Amino acid sequence: MKDLIPQEVVERRIFVIREQKVMLSTHLAELYGVETRILIQAVKRNIERFPEDFMLKLTREEIMRISQIVISLKYSKSVYAFTEHGILMLSSVLNSEKGLSRSILPLRERL
Repeated sequence: MKDLIPQEVVERRIFVIREQKVMLSTHLAELYGVETRILIQAVKRNIERFPEDFMLKLTREEIMRISQIVISLKYSKSVYAFTEHGILMLSSVLNSEKGLSRSILPLRERL
């Protein structure tokens, strides 16, 4: 498959938050080849496609807990985490070439 992301790269970016396996907006933006702010803008423009079982807005406590692993999050005002369904929905709302063609599947096996 073209543009398949290596399994190890994806696995290192999976966190368990609120008993759900998720990936952070910053990591997904990197994988999709867009800026994090662009990813969040696309989500906000299509918010009806992201119910609470697709996306979580992390609390300050959750951010601080994972900031030991992801240093860049420590000073972030808001961080979003996406479940498997949210990640798949992202590819349909991102208007980037990588967003449209990037394959993060088979995520089901990892998430």
